Amino acid sequence: MLGLRLDGYEPDLHHDAAVAFCIQAREDELFSPLHQHRKGQLILALHGAITCEVENAMWMVPPQYAVWIPGEIPHSNHVTVGAQLCFLFIEPQAVVMPERCCTLKIAPLCRELILALASKSDAQRLEPATQRLTQVLFDELPQQPQEQMQLPVSDHPKIRRMVATMAKEPAQWQTLGQWASVFAMSERNLARL
Repeated sequence: MLGLRLDGYEPDLHHDAAVAFCIQAREDELFSPLHQHRKGQLILALHGAITCEVENAMWMVPPQYAVWIPGEIPHSNHVTVGAQLCFLFIEPQAVVMPERCCTLKIAPLCRELILALASKSDAQRLEPATQRLTQVLFDELPQQPQEQMQLPVSDHPKIRRMVATMAKEPAQWQTLGQWASVFAMSERNLARL
């Protein structure tokens, strides 16, 4: 299994219709900084969970779900310790997928097709049998039901800091009044933000 940063693999250097990788989150690699690529990306959680920050929202991906990130959309990824994921990169125009980020409930057949594709080598992806497998995946993938499993995130620096602190230290949540005093502002102004 590759690491979260794909051990140097660059998805945009290849023009395969679909390329999949299984990922094992390493202790030193639980965060992938803001990046983007030409290809769309489906991130399937197999074990553990991943949170993707995309378009001022945090998208939660529990097991048996996937987040779809269209091409050219800047995003970052945070994974839980020991998470196992499957990344599926899809060439633009290869299949009709949603134009915006969304969470998909992945059916068992679709999950197994993605895993089968992930087990193929570069040479095997060119074989007719793998091309047919990819086409079946492309027939199934657009039919997966969309879920809205995102948390909106503000652009305001104080709110971003508050959300980041809550995510990093969930046991340290404070009241609105306590946060207002941290930011040296009134509770009312903070509530308005």
